[in-house]
Amino acid sequence: MSDALSPYTAVLIASYGGPRKSDEVLPFMRNATAGRGIPDERLIEVSRHYELFGGRSPINEQNEALRDALAAELERRGCPRDVVLGNRNWTPYVADTTAALRDAGHARVVALATSAYSSYSGCRQYLEDLDGAMAKVPGVVFEKVGPFWRLPGFLEANIDALVASVRKLRARIGGEPLRVLFVTHSIPDAMNERSYDGVPERRYEAQHLAVAEEVAARASKALGEELAWELTFCSRSGAPHIPWLEPDINDRIGELTGLAGIVAAPIGFISDHMEVAYDLDTQARESAAEAGLKYERAATVGTHPAFVAGLVDLLLEQAAIARGDLSGPQNPCLAAADGCCTIRTRKETNEPPAHHAG
Repeated sequence: MSDALSPYTAVLIASYGGPRKSDEVLPFMRNATAGRGIPDERLIEVSRHYELFGGRSPINEQNEALRDALAAELERRGCPRDVVLGNRNWTPYVADTTAALRDAGHARVVALATSAYSSYSGCRQYLEDLDGAMAKVPGVVFEKVGPFWRLPGFLEANIDALVASVRKLRARIGGEPLRVLFVTHSIPDAMNERSYDGVPERRYEAQHLAVAEEVAARASKALGEELAWELTFCSRSGAPHIPWLEPDINDRIGELTGLAGIVAAPIGFISDHMEVAYDLDTQARESAAEAGLKYERAATVGTHPAFVAGLVDLLLEQAAIARGDLSGPQNPCLAAADGCCTIRTRKETNEPPAHHAG
């Protein structure tokens, strides 16, 4: 096979995983927290979030939709490939997917994680997952593209989503003041400090601020109004004595005054999985109602055409580098060594996982 995605014969989407029914929730939570000594009582408490949705995480369908959209875009560009899913904490596990790839004759596979930003949980741990799968299933080599928070299609999709939500809120509140609360998953302060090899302007938090600034500026231009905004966080799960990134979106909503409404823009997530469905669509919506504020939640990028096309651009450029057609990345999202942190141990918290928990 020789085309624009050569030498790769398949694409792996590496993700977190999530339960599909109630009796899978606790086993999933045990997998996600293995080795940290967290009692079942604590896991059961967190698991109740899933029960609000029938014990089913939305992440599986979201990832399947992305898989299908990527496969369709690759075929449209003349390089059809098997696009497969491999998860860290629930089926299909990445090692099982790797075995299936080997059995199907695939030897060199390009991998893409479902996290856009640099942090241990969002990038380096996926490299470790792939390393482990390759050790367990010899014969398959994965080459992972880096975090894609600077990808133009990612920005475009978030801009479109914000513009649509602000317009929807404006229809409800007229010309009254509003504020945009950009939202991402909180992580421990220590993980943030080490999330990009110690370069302050490239840390996890700084990456989100850069995205928020760009999205807000371009959405403001499209709307013809200057949007007030700030970055907030959700899904803190660490022990109280360990500092995590703040402010929590619910705390911040309770502090806001002089506003008629807010838009929550989940730039830290690429799909509507549990952190969005529970933390934003349930908790933050309730916080806004308690504060007397109208609330809209912007869409995640999902399978927005610009986002999917941008991911394929990224894969094709990685392939060109692998073939030697390019001497190095033109897209700054590429090259895991440039885009991932180098921390290989996760010691910041022994609480449930801190990033994209299904």
